Amino acid sequence: MKEALQGLKLIDLTRVRSGPSAVRQFADWGADVIKIEPPDSIDGSQDLGGRREGSDFQNLHRNKRSITLNLKSKEGINILKKLIINSDILVENFRPKVKKRLGIDYETLEKINPRLIYASISGFGQSGPYADLPGYDQVAQGMGGLMSVTGFKDKGPLRVGIPVADLSAGLHCALGILTALYERERSGRGQYVSASLLESQVAMLDFQASRYLVSSEIAGQTGNNHPTMTPMGTYNTADGFINIASTGEAMWRRLCNVLDIRESLDDKDFEDDIARTKNREKLTDIINKALFKNTKEEWIKKLNEVSIPCGPINNIKEVFEDPQVVHSKIAKTVVHPKLGKIQLVGQAMNLSRTPSKIKTAAPNKGEHTNIILNELGYSKEKIKKFKMEKII
Repeated sequence: MKEALQGLKLIDLTRVRSGPSAVRQFADWGADVIKIEPPDSIDGSQDLGGRREGSDFQNLHRNKRSITLNLKSKEGINILKKLIINSDILVENFRPKVKKRLGIDYETLEKINPRLIYASISGFGQSGPYADLPGYDQVAQGMGGLMSVTGFKDKGPLRVGIPVADLSAGLHCALGILTALYERERSGRGQYVSASLLESQVAMLDFQASRYLVSSEIAGQTGNNHPTMTPMGTYNTADGFINIASTGEAMWRRLCNVLDIRESLDDKDFEDDIARTKNREKLTDIINKALFKNTKEEWIKKLNEVSIPCGPINNIKEVFEDPQVVHSKIAKTVVHPKLGKIQLVGQAMNLSRTPSKIKTAAPNKGEHTNIILNELGYSKEKIKKFKMEKII
């Protein structure tokens, strides 16, 4: 069975998380991803993605081949350019000035391969007042408004528990590359794709952003409650919290019936969604008092029976033990030469004929250097000379 992106060749110059998150989309769907890293003779430090055999690095860099190249040397750049000739995509997350200094910017490489799709991920974009500043996930969460709408009112800003700016920038970058690939089928030409943590974070504000742009509403923190719909939030049962997402009048009536709080249907404070949101604290007290009569499991069963969206608040262990998550098979097994069988997080979307695969664990640094150089036509003697000269 052919893989969806089989035949595509991608050069990976990324580190840390946002870039590898973009590249992972292509590696898992069958593209030949060549990860370029500095040789130990030039930079023997720990990769910025964490310990190489650690869970994070393995999850980010599976399904790749690794070659070491000294991009500060003329010969190292020449080898990269030779790789570029027959490649479809290059992804990098250098600061804008660095790639120009190395001579591997889009304008330079486009002349070598006009079909090349060159993608850059940065903290703040390729131009503008912040272009050369370093960008990190938490900084982007703060600057992009996410921390101002996360957490409880008057308790200060709160970061999200995952690197959402990094991950969304990676996904936006991958989507841009796929769009450019589709356009290339018509034009025959590649193009430059850019994504940034800040822009991705602003885009991810979604309805909170449009509330301001359209209506000049500046959203604030509402804890675990939905900012504009009630009752939709986290509520306490006899043995812990659950989420309930009740929207619309029909669902509100069903909720009152199943919780046995029918008197709330006649309360003017709860006559519509606007009133319920305005009087949220009063309503939350009523709901919590009703829920305290039964356990989480009992209430989830009762609420599901009347089609009111709800669910437990799982820790990570409980997530991967959840029967629906188990059924989805999103935890994928791969064999690592030292770690043995390990499980990594698979893709969140499924294709019926050409599914994603995790075929190999993250490569050792430079594991495929000789193989890739042989594919480029370099002799054993030349490769040996490259090693002596610290080019690889």
